[in-house]
Amino acid sequence: MISGLYEGQDGDSRLALRVDVDGTRPTGRVSGDLFAVAGATTSYVGSFVVNSPAVHAEGAEVRIDGRGAFTFDTPDKDVSVTISDGSGTAALAGRTYALSFASPYFRRVLLEQDSVTGTVPFVSYDTGTLPGPTGSPARQLTVGAAYAEAGIELTLAQPGVIPVDGSGADLAWNDAELHHAMTQQFSTFGDAPAWRVWLLVASKHVGGYRGIMFDYNDAHQRQGAAVFYDAIKGDSPQAQRAQLRTYVHELGHAFNLLHSWQKNLATPPQPLGPDGGFGDLSWMNYVQNYRPGGEQGYWAAFPFQFTDAELVHLRHGFFRDIAMGANAFGTGAAEIEPFEPPVEDHSGLRLELRAKESFELGEPIVVELKLSCAGEPRVTHGHLHPDTEFTQVSITQPGGRTVLYRPMIRHCVDTSPDIRLDEGNPAMYRSAYIGHGRDGHYFQQPGEYQVRAQYIAADGSRIISPACLVRVRFPVTRDDHQVAELMLGEEQGKLFSLLGSDSPALRSGNLALDEVIDRYGDHRLATYARMVKGLNAESEFKALTADKRLRVRPPDPKQGIEHLTRVAQEATIDNITLNMVMRRLARAQARQGDLGRANAVMDKMVATFQAKGVNPVVMGQVRRQAELTKAALSAET
Repeated sequence: MISGLYEGQDGDSRLALRVDVDGTRPTGRVSGDLFAVAGATTSYVGSFVVNSPAVHAEGAEVRIDGRGAFTFDTPDKDVSVTISDGSGTAALAGRTYALSFASPYFRRVLLEQDSVTGTVPFVSYDTGTLPGPTGSPARQLTVGAAYAEAGIELTLAQPGVIPVDGSGADLAWNDAELHHAMTQQFSTFGDAPAWRVWLLVASKHVGGYRGIMFDYNDAHQRQGAAVFYDAIKGDSPQAQRAQLRTYVHELGHAFNLLHSWQKNLATPPQPLGPDGGFGDLSWMNYVQNYRPGGEQGYWAAFPFQFTDAELVHLRHGFFRDIAMGANAFGTGAAEIEPFEPPVEDHSGLRLELRAKESFELGEPIVVELKLSCAGEPRVTHGHLHPDTEFTQVSITQPGGRTVLYRPMIRHCVDTSPDIRLDEGNPAMYRSAYIGHGRDGHYFQQPGEYQVRAQYIAADGSRIISPACLVRVRFPVTRDDHQVAELMLGEEQGKLFSLLGSDSPALRSGNLALDEVIDRYGDHRLATYARMVKGLNAESEFKALTADKRLRVRPPDPKQGIEHLTRVAQEATIDNITLNMVMRRLARAQARQGDLGRANAVMDKMVATFQAKGVNPVVMGQVRRQAELTKAALSAET
């Protein structure tokens, strides 16, 4: 067998060559990365791949020839490799490299895994413990072994345990805290591409998710992921199997692998597998969405491996498309064609986008998504918010360019509870802030924007909304200009995405929001600054320090009440967000020991929406939320 990683040198040029023509699941390719060596430094130059080489064997010598696809311009695109007994030569791009065998793996990655006190990191799972597909050999799989089968050597650094200061071990993490933990952990690495990734084993996420790859919103993405122990813990074979899949799945995102049904949104687009991607037997699919058969069908057929197309990416993807800290998740700026309705649609579902009549420049752009049944009752999943990426949003900007809204932090949802839409429950609604994401601000100039959404239903149907017009007005007064500048900073956009943060990395953004409140407190947009500051104050904040201790800043209900009361009184934000703000305000009042005021806030919430004239079905839901919140706060108090 000759497949594996070879290293070669020609003067100041170094080659990492991957030969993949025999052995386990060969893809029939040769690829490589080129680096320039100058003194004690090495810089990336470019990559290439030969997708269909000719392979000739004569005795112990193997010759591989083919035409390469290069990331850089070269007049000589022919690639010729000769290997014999672990050494050989490679001729490409006008150079000849003397090769030596380096590893049976195609890539080598360092995994640093830390866990919060009280969690138990996954170790291994025997794939023969539970029934599986015929022909899939039983074996003991660790996370490292799963990647080794794909040709990736995953070396585990010395695991660290993060002690908790100021709270018990039952900690719920939000997106802002994960973002802050990542910036603290990776501050020693520097902002540069590298074959290393950090995995945090945390207790739980406030949204109940099993895992998340949260490093999406800076120049060097895909370096940090987390799994949530409380959602996947257990000693049963089913629990251990699920833990293995969650770990491998989240790290797969760090290698720039998209979910199985989203590969057409990559740059460049990749073909979808069977059933719009839901038929992929892959670590990157959702077990509950597998077609046919759902979770039971998935585990009955899943051979615990990546698909052939994913294997090609992991082994032969260009350096910047896969190395952590290089190209952004999905790569590029995500310029796409606007979503177009299908030629035929028998799904029985209707998707609508709604927005207020106009927005001020700098105002957070929030849209309401409504999914309803178009006739007979329908059952689907409830993941309508675009942060879960079952729903995608396209934005056509005033200049005609269409981009994909990509949430700053996307969530992996391993459960999809059924939602029945019928006469008694005709629609479900979600409110989504789409003004800022992984590509920065999407509405940075006045003008008219066309926004569409695409919802991927439980059966794989793709439901497209009509276009929604979003108008951003020109600033009128001097204060309008000043406030717009304060609201449109990059850090401010992150704070709106995260709904507040204590992270020192976002200090400038917090200072800008403070200035909006202090200097322009009566301006219409100040309510958004108060909302972010109030929601952050009302909650505790977990900070991972440089010495890997977890410190918990307790809630500040007094400051939270001050800001959120003003937001609730003005009631100018969208209805769904206002609902959330008033329930959080009630929680802050209860934490101050005033259950009477907390209950009064819930009564006020019902009265506010009654006055707004919301439809009777939604009004019934608001009343139920108010009563449930009262009961929960009473029990906590």
